[in-house]
Amino acid sequence: MFLLSPTPTPKPNPSFPDLSQMEAGLTSECSGSGSVICDVMEVVLPARWAPLVSGVLAILLIVLVALILRKVAHRLITRVVRRASSGVGGGLAGRLRGRQTVQPEGLDAVAAERRRQRAETIGSVLRPLASIIVLGTAGLTVLDRLSVPIAPLLTSVGIVGVAIGFGAQELVKDFIAGMFMLLEDQYGVGDVIDVGSAVGAPTSGTVEAVTLRITRVRDADGRVWYVRNGTITRVGNESQGWSRATVDVPVAYTADVPAVREILQRVTEDIWEDPDFRDTVIVEEPQVWGIEQISDTAVVFRISAKTIPSRQAEVARELRLRVKAALDREAITIAG
Repeated sequence: MFLLSPTPTPKPNPSFPDLSQMEAGLTSECSGSGSVICDVMEVVLPARWAPLVSGVLAILLIVLVALILRKVAHRLITRVVRRASSGVGGGLAGRLRGRQTVQPEGLDAVAAERRRQRAETIGSVLRPLASIIVLGTAGLTVLDRLSVPIAPLLTSVGIVGVAIGFGAQELVKDFIAGMFMLLEDQYGVGDVIDVGSAVGAPTSGTVEAVTLRITRVRDADGRVWYVRNGTITRVGNESQGWSRATVDVPVAYTADVPAVREILQRVTEDIWEDPDFRDTVIVEEPQVWGIEQISDTAVVFRISAKTIPSRQAEVARELRLRVKAALDREAITIAG
């Protein structure tokens, strides 16, 4: 015969404490010795209420300290962002540069604007991150003082985080790609870029907005493309550093080559001396590279000018206009 042993009745084991346990957690402030808050409350209040009030004050103090730390972190991040966006370094030299009122021009102005945009975007990411860390730590500390078991809570949050991570892999990929894009300064607002076939078709245009998740690009036809950062595998930036304007000048095969070269040299010198172009649009003196091509009907000269980003088309049009006028004055025909 088999003897059946009675099945033990499961006892309730609540994971969340009741009010009595929370009260015990609050009054634990006075369970030991050396608590300044408890000592003060025992003098001011009756012995029955002193532990409870001390626990509440301790929680309020934790919240207050967390808010102060959050404010300090935000101010520190804002200060670092301002220094990074202005390009002012540390030390006496950096402070002296920061006091200068001369506005940067040419490539320096473009670099300053890109630096400002990148610093502000990174600052907008660091501020909420600092808030989550400080306030999250304060919340866990308060729950621990209320005798709420935070180990199961952390485990549940970890499981939920893993589930969300699997469900939002593309979103996480976009955010990580956007963060590295900002840190590496691959492109910024106002840049003319080519992102290849990231959206199913070749896409190029002017960047209108950059976030951690998407990049908004407007092409030459006015169409707006919203490109997820995680789908961009290569970027061609036409606006970073400097650009180059090249102008080919075809003249008749029978034209006097030294004379034509001298005329083109005068044109490049004139545009370089023009205050509307020198250092503000053109960053180096234009060069006449010489004969680029020779055919049975024409000789092609090439002029090159280094410009600030995205201004090469403007300089090329101005060069063509001045070259046409100079050749007309010398009665030199432009070959077809």
